[in-house]
Amino acid sequence: MITLKHILITSTALIAGQAAVASELRETALDLFKPLPSTIPALADNPVTPEKIDLGKALFFDPRMSASGVFSCNSCHNLATGGDDNMPTSIGHGWQKGPRNSPTVLNAVFNEAQFWDGRAVDLAAQAKGPVQAGVEMANTPDNVIATLNSMSQYRDWFQASFPGQADPVTFDNFAKAIEAYEATLITPAPFDAWLNGDDNALDAAELAGLELFIDKGCAACHNGVNLGGNGYYPFGLIEKPGADILPEGDKGRFAVTETADDEYVFRASPLRNIDQTAPYFHSGKVWDLKVAVQIMGESQLGEDLSDAEADKIVAFLNSLTGQMPQVVYPVLPAETAATPRPTGEVK
Repeated sequence: MITLKHILITSTALIAGQAAVASELRETALDLFKPLPSTIPALADNPVTPEKIDLGKALFFDPRMSASGVFSCNSCHNLATGGDDNMPTSIGHGWQKGPRNSPTVLNAVFNEAQFWDGRAVDLAAQAKGPVQAGVEMANTPDNVIATLNSMSQYRDWFQASFPGQADPVTFDNFAKAIEAYEATLITPAPFDAWLNGDDNALDAAELAGLELFIDKGCAACHNGVNLGGNGYYPFGLIEKPGADILPEGDKGRFAVTETADDEYVFRASPLRNIDQTAPYFHSGKVWDLKVAVQIMGESQLGEDLSDAEADKIVAFLNSLTGQMPQVVYPVLPAETAATPRPTGEVK
């Protein structure tokens, strides 16, 4: 005869078993991933101050940092749409199309290097690139500095951000201020709460997806704080995707190292807020996250992921979508008679 006592003992044992499994999964996950820190991370040779953050925010949103006066950092890294522009490749100076999909700026401070090929060592180095790229903002450091010096408010902000410097309005300091602001763009997610011990932060589908993500080998490349952004891997390790997804003309990190082994090698994409940043891959050719997961399973792991498996992994990836910091659009200094006028053909 089954008594109430037997039921209670069985239920208690079942709950204990489930708790043990959950504890084991968290222990495994903590070996592979790290939760976001609760504070702004320290930057190399760039102390973060409130003044510098405010300056960097103004520069991030100011389209006058481009030659045409049309494009700002936020144009391609739109903070209202997941920190990217949700386009296959970005539109820049003269409405030219860029060569690669724009990565999200959210949590980018945790990447070991910036850009798909890792050519910028940090966010300050990254900030200098688009400003000077002819297909993006098409400006020059001298013109940026002339623009900033033409407005007394910017001069005051630079002085407050870089105290003690005789001439703080420099291109290096321009980049450091943007880096300081971007370091604040951190989005704590349910997955972080779960890593920190909240058993209720993830539901059963998300936990099943996490198990699959680990068991199938996804975490071999997508690990650490950002679940990616910290290693370089061939796209098509097991089976190369077609040219519609992996364009033959873009050889990835090879352009940086000129090493044959780096042909079609790219930095592992960070996965935080991934459900907000379609389309996917450096080519921006795939709009559906589930399809992207199945392509990665086949090309990187040699795994033919079923629809059910892919759905579970996508459920886990959804748990990486975090809380955006509040973003209030800055009021920028007004240009003066000395401010360089927009240049370049904008069709």
